[in-house]
Amino acid sequence: MAKTVLVVDDDPTQRRLIQAVLDREGYAVVHAESGGEAIDRLTKGGGADVVLLDLVMPGLSGLEALAEMRTAGVATPVIVLTANGGIETVVKAMQAGAQDFFVKPVGPERLLVGVRNALQMTQLTAEIGRLKKRAAGRSSFDDMVGGSPPMRMVKALGQRAATSSIPVLITGESGVGKEVIARALHGASERAGKPFVAVNCGALPANLVESILFGHEKGAFTGAHEKHAGKFVEANGGTLFLDEIGELPLDMQVKLLRALQEGEVDPVGGKRPVKVDVRIVSATNRDPAQQVKEGAFREDLFYRLNVFPIEAPALRERREDIPALVDHFIARFNVEEGKRVTGCSAETLNLLQGFDWPGNVRQLENAVYRALVLADSPLLQPHDFPAISGVAAPLASTPAVSPATPSGAATGGADASAHDDSGSPDSPVRITDERGHVRTLEEIERDLIQHAIEVYAGHMSEIARRLGIGRSTLYRKVREQGLEEQVREAG
Repeated sequence: MAKTVLVVDDDPTQRRLIQAVLDREGYAVVHAESGGEAIDRLTKGGGADVVLLDLVMPGLSGLEALAEMRTAGVATPVIVLTANGGIETVVKAMQAGAQDFFVKPVGPERLLVGVRNALQMTQLTAEIGRLKKRAAGRSSFDDMVGGSPPMRMVKALGQRAATSSIPVLITGESGVGKEVIARALHGASERAGKPFVAVNCGALPANLVESILFGHEKGAFTGAHEKHAGKFVEANGGTLFLDEIGELPLDMQVKLLRALQEGEVDPVGGKRPVKVDVRIVSATNRDPAQQVKEGAFREDLFYRLNVFPIEAPALRERREDIPALVDHFIARFNVEEGKRVTGCSAETLNLLQGFDWPGNVRQLENAVYRALVLADSPLLQPHDFPAISGVAAPLASTPAVSPATPSGAATGGADASAHDDSGSPDSPVRITDERGHVRTLEEIERDLIQHAIEVYAGHMSEIARRLGIGRSTLYRKVREQGLEEQVREAG
């Protein structure tokens, strides 16, 4: 989803000039003619990711509008535009809460760098906040991405369950985010800030399950050189999340049931039980009721855990959340990888929303991570998701030179080799004609532009960037070469 830039200026010409620059980079641009109109948009709906604010406007000045935004709790980064670049003006703007400033008229490169920096700073701040809340065990349902009906139901159920210590069983396919729900349950409860301990029951070695969960005394068995508290004691006062609970061996299910009923655990080799106070949240990607019928899961333990069930929906059941999830992952990976991807093209977003995602949110997360690392444009394109789109990334058309053929071999020497490379019928753009003579620059240029139109599906901004020319120059050459029809067909 393209980032939105709000341009606040009473001069329509300035607004159009700024929009022209931002449009080329894939930003969504909205306008406000006054500070009051901008404040209304930011506080009453609509919003924006970055604000470009002119300081000198009739009525409410830019500095006054900025002060009101901050007073109203609007944290959107603001870049001020001023015709007066004096130090006093800049200092006042920064003190009022501006993140950057431009002296008008601003150059396209300076404008784009400022907007990208503002977005990156927002992402950094959000990521730091997310990590702090996660580390402190204070993640909440407000931090969960998605506003689709299935997710609203999950959040509503979770918020109700969080008000008590009732055992919760989260079911759903692998990769839907069951641990995210469990962390939100913990963060929204009275146990927030206390330990949140996650255990993947399917990954526990069979001979160490009891020791890992309930602890052991020193010397209790071979290799027990030190006392180990166990996960129940680690989570004392907080929440113990038992993921993939259906994978727990039957003999351990008996001991788990006793620990839940009595509120105490028996460490291996211990002389007396240890009292614990933990909130149990469990999860499984299987059908626990079916496991009970098959004898793979104890019925009494199932009823003990399944007091408050929450079903996490598959991603294909909440496709409308995909744009928000993609934006969330892009913001996160931009911070982690030092990238400056601003979003997805409309074509890419349609592609991602149309895919079934058998691996759910985890698969989407990994796909966005790979695409962002390999992307070389501000917007992710279909070819950045080759496993989904079936479209390979376009490669620069360079003549293929075989290292096995030495220069001047029996093919006719260096001249003949060069002729074969540049004049091969498989080359997208031929340099020489059928008789081996160099073609005119106009002919080569036409073929090169036509090839670029095909490779980049008529996206003129990308074509201009790849060819290293301005967009207006590209449009002029397309008209001169009579390639308008190819552009329409490719788009």
